[in-house]
Amino acid sequence: MARKEPYQNRIEFLQGTLEMLILRTLQWGPQHGHGIGQAIRLHSGDLLQVETGSLYPALHRLQKQGWLESEWKVSENKQRAKYYRLTAAGKKQLLAEQSKWELFVKAIAGVMKPAP
Repeated sequence: MARKEPYQNRIEFLQGTLEMLILRTLQWGPQHGHGIGQAIRLHSGDLLQVETGSLYPALHRLQKQGWLESEWKVSENKQRAKYYRLTAAGKKQLLAEQSKWELFVKAIAGVMKPAP
């Protein structure tokens, strides 16, 4: 019997979507990298799984843009972890990304279900 992959129905990320999801996740409050990935997975109903090799480079890009700040803290399980939080510029960027995303979704829906 073939073994089922736990995330066989997951959706692959579109270019740039991961950054928007990270910004959105951090709008709820500061979080460490692993927690960000878990929040995205949980809020997507296990359809989106962020691989470590994608998550941390994205966090570093966002920090370099000035949209995130970070500091080292001790996590819930007593491990040292880098916690990320949105900056004012990050909040502004999130609003811009959400607007672009809504237009994108509307455009795709128009192609998938054109008006008669």
